Amino acid sequence: MARNKYDVDEVLEDKFDLNQLKRLAGYLRPYKIQMGIVLFLMLSASALGMLIPKFVMSVMDVCIPEKDMKGIWIYAAYTILIALYTCVSLRIKIKMMTGVGQNIIHQLRSDIFTHLQELPFSYYDERPHGKIQVRVVNYVNNLSDLLSNGIINTVTDLCNLIFIIFFMLSINVRLTLICLCGLPLLTAVIIFLKKRQRRAWQIQSNKQSNLNAYIAESINGIRVTQSFVRENENQGIFNRLSDGYRQAWMRAVKYNFVMGPSVDIISAVTTGFIYVLGIAWMSDAGSGITVGVLIAFTAYISRFWQPINTLASFYNSLLTAISYLERIFETIDEPVQIKDKQGAGEMPLIRGDVEFKDVTFSYEDGVEILKKISFQVKKGQTVAIVGPTGAGKTTIVNLLSRFYNVDSGEVLIDGINIEDVTIKSLRSQMGVMMQDSFIFSGTIMDNIRYGNDIVSDEDVIRAAKTVCAHDFIMEMEDGYQTQVNERGSRLSAGQRQLISFARALLADPRILILDEATSSIDTETEILLQRGLDRLLEGRTSFIIAHRLSTIKNADFIMYIDQGGIREMGSHEELLAKQGDYYKLYMSQYDFLQR
Repeated sequence: MARNKYDVDEVLEDKFDLNQLKRLAGYLRPYKIQMGIVLFLMLSASALGMLIPKFVMSVMDVCIPEKDMKGIWIYAAYTILIALYTCVSLRIKIKMMTGVGQNIIHQLRSDIFTHLQELPFSYYDERPHGKIQVRVVNYVNNLSDLLSNGIINTVTDLCNLIFIIFFMLSINVRLTLICLCGLPLLTAVIIFLKKRQRRAWQIQSNKQSNLNAYIAESINGIRVTQSFVRENENQGIFNRLSDGYRQAWMRAVKYNFVMGPSVDIISAVTTGFIYVLGIAWMSDAGSGITVGVLIAFTAYISRFWQPINTLASFYNSLLTAISYLERIFETIDEPVQIKDKQGAGEMPLIRGDVEFKDVTFSYEDGVEILKKISFQVKKGQTVAIVGPTGAGKTTIVNLLSRFYNVDSGEVLIDGINIEDVTIKSLRSQMGVMMQDSFIFSGTIMDNIRYGNDIVSDEDVIRAAKTVCAHDFIMEMEDGYQTQVNERGSRLSAGQRQLISFARALLADPRILILDEATSSIDTETEILLQRGLDRLLEGRTSFIIAHRLSTIKNADFIMYIDQGGIREMGSHEELLAKQGDYYKLYMSQYDFLQR
């Protein structure tokens, strides 16, 4: 069976790219004051906490032998004050860093979503939408713990190690060196796991992306699935993808779980040596090792391996985060092919003159869809574009809206090259109704108002009446306030098209583009709609793409597009008189209707 896009793993980066972390650091920069405060509190609490084993040593070696109760109470009071300070610092740290982490998550998600709004249609044509969605939601969410706790904890634990080693050396140098003997062994474990662990998390993120893409596709296509009784086949595909994700996850966490036990084993071995040698050396008066020294030192040993264990966990989180950051920044770095060029100005109020001058365009290199197309449309004219499927009809209006850039030639509106003006100022004066009548979740009123949210309810109703949508809307339970589901699943195809039509008209466009606007409307409604359109199109330049030729008889002129060029151009009567391609197309539909 052929592999689908959701079933193809994305390319993995071979090298550990520290530039990803540098870019992430850029998101931390605005919060350096908050992080500085938290860092000071945690380091000061940690440094004070290191005094507690010293207090215990003094109590064991001095206060108890000398029966100094006052000294014991003083050390106890100091210990309680340090514990209270640590609790307060920890509370402040949790509150502040959780806020910082979530703010950065919000900014990351906002950046990637904003960038997605600017990417061309071709980006979405080439990849499953589920794989895009998983980057915006899941991958960004997985960075939350790293940003909220991991960074501050890592800096704090590194400083803790320095504090601990300093205090250990101040107590006994020999015992400190024995404790440090475990570090080379731990380093070897980290080196062994590093590449394997990172690759395992990259594979896991791929499998998660594949699964998410298939789930999104299956939900969108559930009607087709049930119509063709494909439930069992789809369940099999889902189980295979889900099992692949499960296996990848188990493989990745296996490497994560190796690190913790490795630290514990090395810690236990070195602690055992400390006890054995420390007790043996206590018999030597010149060794300087007392009961208090040994107790204090073992307390420092447990603290010594705690930050190392935390650092090992952070290292695991860091490797996981890198695999997600690669995908997040890869999306943010996706080039915006359709963007305002430097120095682009605002499009003046459009009058409506349109000209294509020797326009050539291709979606793929070497495969030209349009070849040196040239035509002119005067202000207020209605031009119809017809031709066989795949001839380039929709491509022409997409170029006019600048959803794609031309390979060569120029598209002019009122004599201005559309590449010399900002995209927003251009599209804001155009109304577009595409073949896919997309309906958003929300009310019918919200959907019609989508392209112009400042208009009144009366304007919305007026637009709906113009396109003959008012009657069926009022028959619904809440009229214009009726909630429609995502993609308008409660509505028929014709109803969705009428609502989309009202949305386009409500924008009061200077240029109106209707791409198969009446393909799903019944003949009776189409006649009523045509009457409203005749009034509305008056004074506007409009482009109509239609397979049903009965809807374009009144166009000022018709272009028949095929094989990358304009094969015929003229009015309906002129083209019929030529008895060329348009005539054949018209007669084939006429004969079909007569049967």
